[in-house]
Amino acid sequence: MSVRRVPSESGRVPTAKAAPPFDPELAVVLAALNKESREPVTPDNLEARQERDASTRPRPTAEDLRADGRFEVTELRVPAPDGPDVTLVSARPAGLAGPLPLLYYMHGGAMIMGNAWSVLPRILSEWVLPLEMAVISVEYRLAPRTQYPGPLEDCYAGLVWAAEHAAELGIDADRIIIGGKSAGGGLAAALALLIRDRGGPEPLGQLLLCPMLDDRDSTFSSHQMSGLGVWDLTSSATVWKALLGDRYGAADLPPYAAPSRATDLSGLPPAYIEVGSAEMFRDEDVAYANAIWQAGGQAELHVWPGAYHGFDGMAPQAALSRDARDARTRWLRRLLAQSGALGGKRRDAS
Repeated sequence: MSVRRVPSESGRVPTAKAAPPFDPELAVVLAALNKESREPVTPDNLEARQERDASTRPRPTAEDLRADGRFEVTELRVPAPDGPDVTLVSARPAGLAGPLPLLYYMHGGAMIMGNAWSVLPRILSEWVLPLEMAVISVEYRLAPRTQYPGPLEDCYAGLVWAAEHAAELGIDADRIIIGGKSAGGGLAAALALLIRDRGGPEPLGQLLLCPMLDDRDSTFSSHQMSGLGVWDLTSSATVWKALLGDRYGAADLPPYAAPSRATDLSGLPPAYIEVGSAEMFRDEDVAYANAIWQAGGQAELHVWPGAYHGFDGMAPQAALSRDARDARTRWLRRLLAQSGALGGKRRDAS
């Protein structure tokens, strides 16, 4: 497959020689990966990669996630206006009376892989239990079988349903944080834009972890870091084309398909954005935070030095991974504390 090389704003395709060094602990883990794990995704191997992911990625059952009664876990089917029912996996600490704040989460997997169940063990231990909140993980449809806007509409339908059924779910509809990692982070950013423009449950914040935002592959870092970590331009072009189909490369692509296309980032909920200095998504994620600031919004940006894409999942015990988890938790804790102090005023205003 030939990789599309899109000119930068200056009209020239970015060229790069030097690259930021990887964090030493992370570099050891990266070097130990087998060749298969770093193989680019292409149109020819896309189906095989999806089958391999489905057969090898851990998919805990609801009983597994209940962890001997520590959590209440329910799988839900909710109606979608223009498609099949959407599956949501709802979990909360057992025995806690509601209403609890909610993390509405979209899994990663480049829009072609992943599932709603596999991300939950870490979310339950890192956030749900210590912060006394609930989580709903969305099983959105994957590309290329379902192309844009199908996956985003799944996420929107699930969020609207959850907010409308907040009382029976034991959640606080005024304290919903939307979030996700990689492709899920891109969906969370797109969902925030869609809610702002279409209307819907107003999120308290958006947690964007190394989000996949830009289909154009025109940033300096997308060329500088291609193939050095776990992602490259060939893989990026493959998955964006799988998602967008005939809209791939279109000048008028809507921002809900690729949030970096947005020209107006005003009126969005506070954002937490993180990315590694040594990954392809670095420049698009930094630019997104900057655009939010320029629009008068709130964004907390972390660029982790020497980190590649998905570093904390691959090297969870590394010092940099622990720092990243701590920073996310502090932001969530601070956002929830502020919302708790202002909760009465917000409900009165509504």
